[in-house]
Amino acid sequence: MSISVKPENIKALALDLDGTILAPGVALRERTIRAVNACQKRGIRVIINTGRTIDGAERFRAALGVEGPMIYCNGAVVADMPEGRPLSTILLAKEAAAFCVDLSRETGAYCQVFFPGGTGEKRTILMAEREGPHREMYAAHAGRRAELGDLKEALNRHALEGCIKSMFLAEPDVLNMLRSRIEERLGKSVYVAQTLRTFLEIMDANASKGRGLAFVMKRYSLKSGEVMAFGDEENDLPMFAVSGFSAAPANAKDSVKAAADIVIGSNAEDGVAAFLEEFFGL
Repeated sequence: MSISVKPENIKALALDLDGTILAPGVALRERTIRAVNACQKRGIRVIINTGRTIDGAERFRAALGVEGPMIYCNGAVVADMPEGRPLSTILLAKEAAAFCVDLSRETGAYCQVFFPGGTGEKRTILMAEREGPHREMYAAHAGRRAELGDLKEALNRHALEGCIKSMFLAEPDVLNMLRSRIEERLGKSVYVAQTLRTFLEIMDANASKGRGLAFVMKRYSLKSGEVMAFGDEENDLPMFAVSGFSAAPANAKDSVKAAADIVIGSNAEDGVAAFLEEFFGL
């Protein structure tokens, strides 16, 4: 392996979960756990940087044994773990979320909205307006099934200022149509990212994995060249821009592989673990 960065200069790893350190089937394998633990023993800080909510990512964080500031909901939430104390929360305006609900009702596309829980709660409130295969698909993926209810009423009841994010689940051609409608109407007030093949997420424009990582880096006085980022999807590109070195697994989207400094083995091959073992001599 020949890359310009030196192992002794790296002080932190920013790790995406789905499609990156999680193997197919949403599995966290022992090899990855061992590699991450070995990095921690060398004094390297490990920062989870995921689109998942705190509760949706907690079993993986606990299995890795990592603590400190972690980045959730594509940077909309930064929380000090394991306590779950919020360090930064960027809410999507309820008017923007309401437009997503209207768009869902108009097109029939499945939409769900993530609301913040109460003060000190790690659990988010997840709601949708109807049952269906996409609701079950998300439940199988994230271990959370959306509560059913009127989302417009919920926006007024749960969040005076806004929600954490909205999400559409549909086939890519439908997501492309929805994205065009959202960007045409909401413009630069929102950050829109396709986070999995069938997931389209809408956050406030000030939320991104890059902004979340920059927040944590400032907190720990980390320089760009001291941070390595690993990710596979469009929402990982902002953290690639903030970190000094970026790696994408072979299963990553082509645009992500093109932006990365190196392409490593796929998540099915424990690519991140294999890279860490070789790079740090674990």
